[in-house]
Amino acid sequence: MSQDKEQLPSPAAPNSSFRNWLQIAIAAGIALPAPVIRTLEVTGAVHLGLPSLAEAVLFGIAIFAAATLLVWASEVAEQMISATLALALLAIIAVLPEYAVDLYFAWTAPSTPENAHFALANMTGANRLLVGFAWPLVFFLFWIRKRREQRSPALAVGEQNSVGLIFLAVATIYSFSIPARGHLSLIDAGFLIALFLVYIYVSSKAPPAEEVPLVGPASAIVALTPGRRKAAVIAMFAFAAGAVFSAAEPFANGLIHTGESFGINEFLLVQWVAPLASESPEFILAAILALRARAQAGLTVLLSSKVNQWTLLVGSLPLVYAISDGSFAPLDFDNRQVEEVFLTASQSLFAVAILMSLSLSFWEAAIMLGLFLGQFLFPQSEIRWGFGVVYLVLSLRWFVFERRFIPRLLRAARRELTQSSATAGSGGNG
Repeated sequence: MSQDKEQLPSPAAPNSSFRNWLQIAIAAGIALPAPVIRTLEVTGAVHLGLPSLAEAVLFGIAIFAAATLLVWASEVAEQMISATLALALLAIIAVLPEYAVDLYFAWTAPSTPENAHFALANMTGANRLLVGFAWPLVFFLFWIRKRREQRSPALAVGEQNSVGLIFLAVATIYSFSIPARGHLSLIDAGFLIALFLVYIYVSSKAPPAEEVPLVGPASAIVALTPGRRKAAVIAMFAFAAGAVFSAAEPFANGLIHTGESFGINEFLLVQWVAPLASESPEFILAAILALRARAQAGLTVLLSSKVNQWTLLVGSLPLVYAISDGSFAPLDFDNRQVEEVFLTASQSLFAVAILMSLSLSFWEAAIMLGLFLGQFLFPQSEIRWGFGVVYLVLSLRWFVFERRFIPRLLRAARRELTQSSATAGSGGNG
């Protein structure tokens, strides 16, 4: 297999190659203002003082350009390393802004107690947006493309996601203990971060994707010699990650301040507007992949993102809080956050129940989106508990009536792990 990987594709036509590299240069040029402006502002060299709306637009466009670079680089990376790991790393890079915002709240919580509530609000909002909005978004983009070919197209999730789904199930079952205790502790941090590290290790053992003809900028990258190809992919990942991370704060602030000018509640801004801003890179990434007829890859990115947010992000909050506080004290939260974490855990269980068939149908996506949107129409405390119970009842329905898929899911995960072990035992991919 390693010899096959060293074979270079037929060289592209000069004009086509020039256009492809020009597209890469243009995308990089559009993303470049984000790290440049942020560096100048942080060092005090320049402060543009842009209006909030202009700031949100400028840095939002930079995030979109960086996301496009990530898509091109990931298409090549999937054929160089484990395809699952490539998409998992892509998800981690795309979610960097969410980590930046959430860990900021956790770090400042000891001196500003209300930020502890904001940290939980931001985390639960981000997780519910991811499952309730982004997952259906990818499906409906897929459905729009396929409905002319098939009457009721279902999106195949792929057996390669069976392992990630099981990790999500384990994290979700554990997460129900968090609202029962009313805090996040270092014990939670140890368990959840360890679970994430095992997930990344297992993902790294999966084989690369089957070689498929690449088009556009990705074809220009893969046509390079192996050494230059690897350097180009690493450089694009690093540059895009820097652009995404540097654009996160001003983009989020721009949206929040714009929302404040319209009189939107601060808590709602932290829970929904800020996560919508910070999660936008992965939403854009998944949407681009779906529009490029790679909806399965888009859903893989979102599933990987859900796993890393529901393990690494949640586990990092009490750890960062404890380091900042200089103690072993847990990160406590109030009754509102107990409701929010319970609702988020219930939604996560429903997502596992739906995807255990390793497919997503129109009605499943519609129910997922409808329940998410319904939470905005009825924001009362009792209603939040009600939505959580609805998610649990629907999960039970799926687990009972679709129980035949559980053994299939476990067999698929076992095959993936066996294949991973065989790949590792044979010396990897060269």
